[in-house]
Amino acid sequence: LQSLDTLGAGFQLASHDLDIRGAGNLLGEEQSGHIKEVGFELYQQMLEEAVASLKAGGDEASDGRWSPQITVGTPLMIPETYVPDLQLRMSLYRRLADLDDARDIDGFGAELIDRFGPLPDEVDHLLKVVFVKSLCRRANVEKVDAGPKGVVIAFRNNTFENGAGLVRFIGEQGSMAKLRPDQRVVFIRDWPQGIDRLKGAATILTRLVRLAEAEKKAA
Repeated sequence: LQSLDTLGAGFQLASHDLDIRGAGNLLGEEQSGHIKEVGFELYQQMLEEAVASLKAGGDEASDGRWSPQITVGTPLMIPETYVPDLQLRMSLYRRLADLDDARDIDGFGAELIDRFGPLPDEVDHLLKVVFVKSLCRRANVEKVDAGPKGVVIAFRNNTFENGAGLVRFIGEQGSMAKLRPDQRVVFIRDWPQGIDRLKGAATILTRLVRLAEAEKKAA
C-alpha cells in the first residue's frame, strides 16, 4: 500500500480493489451511492476530475469539463461476457468518458461491434447515456433524474441561457411539464423502460440545446 500514499490514492485503491474482486454488482442494478446515481463511467470521470481539481487548487477540473449526473434506472456497463479482459474494459471506459460528440460516440459503438460483436443492451444504454451527458453540457444541465413517470432536470447554478425560451417550451407542454420552486423542471411522461427514458430524455435535452444555442447566436 506504500505506493498509494499520494494524491488520488483513493481512486487508485478502488481500481486495485476492482482488479482483485472483479466488477460484480458494482456495474449492475445493485450499485450503491454515487455509482448508482451517475453510472460507472460518469463516476470514474468525477473521481478523476476531483483529483485534477485538487491538483489545480480549484473547484473545477483542470480542463474546465464538468460531469452531469444521469439517473435512468437501467444497467449501464460493459459486461465481462462482452469484453472479458478487465484492463481492456477499463481502457474502454476511460475512452468513452472522454467522448463528447455524437459522431465520436457512434464511431465508438461501431468499433465495439466490429471488435466484439452486437452491442448488449447494457452497452447500448451506456453509449446513449454518454450522448445524453454531452447534451447536458451544451444545455447547462447538471442533473437528469428519469423514471417511469418522466424526468426532473436541474440546471447548473440554476441558470439557463434562454430563460424566455424555456418558459415558452414549458408552456407548450401544458399539464405535462412544470417549473418547481427549486428551479427544477419536471416533464411528465410514460417511460416504463430504461430505453424509453434514455430516448425521451435525449429528445427533451436536444430541444433545450437548440433553445440555448439559439440565444447564444442571437447575442
